[in-house]
Amino acid sequence: MAKRTQVVIVGAGPSGLLLGCLLDRAGIDNIIVERQTKDHVLARIRAGILEQTSVDLLTSAGAGARLAVEGIAHHAVNIAFDHKLVSVPLGATTNGKVVTAYGQTEVTLDLYNLRAAGGGQTIYSAENVEIHDFDRDWPFIRFVNNGKAEEIACDLIAGCDGYHGVCRASIPDNAITTYGQVYPFGWLGLLADTPPVSNEVIYANNDRGFALCSMRSMTRSRYYIQCDPADNIERWSDDAFWDELRRRLPPETAEQLITGPSLEKSIAPLRSFVAEPMHFGRLLLAGDAAHVVPPTGAKGLNLAFSDIYYLHQAIARFFADNDSAALPHYSRQALARVWKTERFSWYLTNLTHRFNGDPFEQKMKEAELDYITASSAGRLMMAENYVGLPL
Repeated sequence: MAKRTQVVIVGAGPSGLLLGCLLDRAGIDNIIVERQTKDHVLARIRAGILEQTSVDLLTSAGAGARLAVEGIAHHAVNIAFDHKLVSVPLGATTNGKVVTAYGQTEVTLDLYNLRAAGGGQTIYSAENVEIHDFDRDWPFIRFVNNGKAEEIACDLIAGCDGYHGVCRASIPDNAITTYGQVYPFGWLGLLADTPPVSNEVIYANNDRGFALCSMRSMTRSRYYIQCDPADNIERWSDDAFWDELRRRLPPETAEQLITGPSLEKSIAPLRSFVAEPMHFGRLLLAGDAAHVVPPTGAKGLNLAFSDIYYLHQAIARFFADNDSAALPHYSRQALARVWKTERFSWYLTNLTHRFNGDPFEQKMKEAELDYITASSAGRLMMAENYVGLPL
């Protein structure tokens, strides 16, 4: 006999776990179904910068205790161009809002522990997940767990299963519109247990290409350099990476760089992507299942969390008031913020990277960078978007 719950959440990444924790607090029954193992989910290395709204949401869910102690507030963002480093203040121009360095791996662990402490059910290693009848009033999902076929009936399905997940792929092509851009470069990233070169994030636009200096903690650093997305990671030794990073930073910054063996090294392609609407009958998409941003500006996880903020409210209204209109309202509300955030990520990506070799375009980028750093209005625009637009 099939299990039954009010909400099935597909995906146990940070967005799925956060939704589950918020629904638990609201007294709404839910089950999370995840295709990967628990160890795989908890070990994934991802983003590390949280907007103030994300910090506030995690705190309200009960997952903010360790974040409050170990998170590192950033009060500025640094932009380097023409071998000069310019600091754009954050809190002073955004009513005290800042961003916080705290790794996504730690966020996932905190949410997992909160979920486990509350007794919420999460099913890992679910194979062959299928979602059914989400265009009707009684949707259900099927999957295989430990070699046994299982079925869960529900009222709503929340698709938090990422860009390659089953939820968006199950929607008929004529019911969804997608928009996107694939960028002609990737990011070669290196994680190392070394002190960060700066207490604030650095975005560098250099004639050799883009570079980014960030941190996970005061003893763990994350660095990126622009590369060909088809490049072979095997040809990049640690020494080759560090040497190229130095060349792309202002000399005084490069001199302060402390190197060490890599903990992880990978090449990631960059894309922008949006699918709309984010609501299809009793199926609601959130996070990477509905949209992807390039990592420039660290908006991916934060945008997923803003979806969850709107989504958990819509689900609560749906059950409390039998309000079916809350579901399409979620899509419209979330997409309004999605497109603004997509715009900023696209803007910052184009501004800080070198591609197509057009000297006129590069001059326009340099003029824009000069405007952002020299004008109070330019600094405000950058700061307002970087700390995250209000919910």
